[in-house]
Amino acid sequence: MRLLVFIWVCLFKLSFCLGQDAWELRRNENGIAVYSRKVADASFKEIKVECALPGTPAQLIRIIKDVPHHSDWVYGVKKASILKKKSDYNFIYHTESDMPWPVTDRDLVAENTIHPMDKNGRVTIEIHSLKDYLPETKGFVRVPYSAASWDILPLPENKIKVTYIFRVNPGGAIPAWLVNATIAAGPYNSFMKLREILESGKYK
Repeated sequence: MRLLVFIWVCLFKLSFCLGQDAWELRRNENGIAVYSRKVADASFKEIKVECALPGTPAQLIRIIKDVPHHSDWVYGVKKASILKKKSDYNFIYHTESDMPWPVTDRDLVAENTIHPMDKNGRVTIEIHSLKDYLPETKGFVRVPYSAASWDILPLPENKIKVTYIFRVNPGGAIPAWLVNATIAAGPYNSFMKLREILESGKYK
């Protein structure tokens, strides 16, 4: 029975990998590399950011947990708040994002889970949307699906290596080609802002 389960898991992982294209580099400036790839059965591409930033995993976690200040660095976010704090490392939050005219503004409800640090000092974070957690808000289109992960690894000289992977369906009537054509701008600008905040020492 265990062998059958193992084989099933391996086949599932293989089929998942075969359903995705290779990562394509979309932008590489100031030490921030942004990639995208097409995902099977999805119109919108998945993105990945890889970079080295100043600071420690603990400092970056403090920034991520400071939800009301996400508007300081998350591209397009104009307001963010925590809805429910399950623990210091697990919470549900709500964001409102500005979209360029004539696209309707979006809002998102998501759950953030910060996993314990491993023996190498690595921290991983998982985020997934909760579309129906709140009633939809007038004037906003609720993001129906999003998922993200952070992989944060300490480096020598007080630096961290960050790998961030994100997938979203923004909902509404935004053409997939338009989102995919501009997909690198938001992540790049977010991580530039994130670097500035870490360099400022505000979250030491």
